[in-house]
Amino acid sequence: MGFLSFFKGADINAGVKQYNETPGAYLIDVREPGEYSQGHVPGSKNVPLSKIHIVGNFVKDKNTPVFVYCLSGGRSSQAASKLKSLGFTAVNNIGGINSYKGAVER
Repeated sequence: MGFLSFFKGADINAGVKQYNETPGAYLIDVREPGEYSQGHVPGSKNVPLSKIHIVGNFVKDKNTPVFVYCLSGGRSSQAASKLKSLGFTAVNNIGGINSYKGAVER
């Protein structure tokens, strides 16, 4: 098993589709602000991994679906784990924007 196979299954394209089909869901980009400003998935909110604890400031119901992504899937995996430890029950790590085939906002 190679290093990248750890992230296999986190398909950002399928994840963004699922996010778009989930009313009331949040899409969170956990990259740093400079990375986010270079291009992000439309509709996403930037909350860097180091500040992931603030998600509770705007996602009041911890049963609300939350979709997280980063560049390659590593930071989003950490963010998903942290959110779950904070009590969020519907967290989805959708992987990395480096595999995203849709339009990006800048």
